[in-house]
Amino acid sequence: MSTTLSTHVLDATSGAPAAAVAVRLESRDGEVLARAETDADGRIAELAPAGLVAGVHRLVFDTGAYFTDRGVEHFHPEVVVTFRIDDPERGHHVPLLLSPFAYSTYRGS
Repeated sequence: MSTTLSTHVLDATSGAPAAAVAVRLESRDGEVLARAETDADGRIAELAPAGLVAGVHRLVFDTGAYFTDRGVEHFHPEVVVTFRIDDPERGHHVPLLLSPFAYSTYRGS
């Protein structure tokens, strides 16, 4: 079994999934490992490339473009969630709850 990595972005201001948010997965040193865009349900079901190893990684969400495309004033041009993979055999889910001036995240299941 290999590492799985998924995300789900919800727009707290509209109460709806945040579709078409560009997301990239980076290694600790900034190397881009994968890119994807959230689907109509605000999800990316699989973002981990083959061979993703234990260590520190980042998900970078292009929240600025998301809000700009909707004509919404916002504070964060991007949200960077840094997380650690300890067990490469385990699935990882990193949800993002988004609003124009705040965000939250947690380790999902």
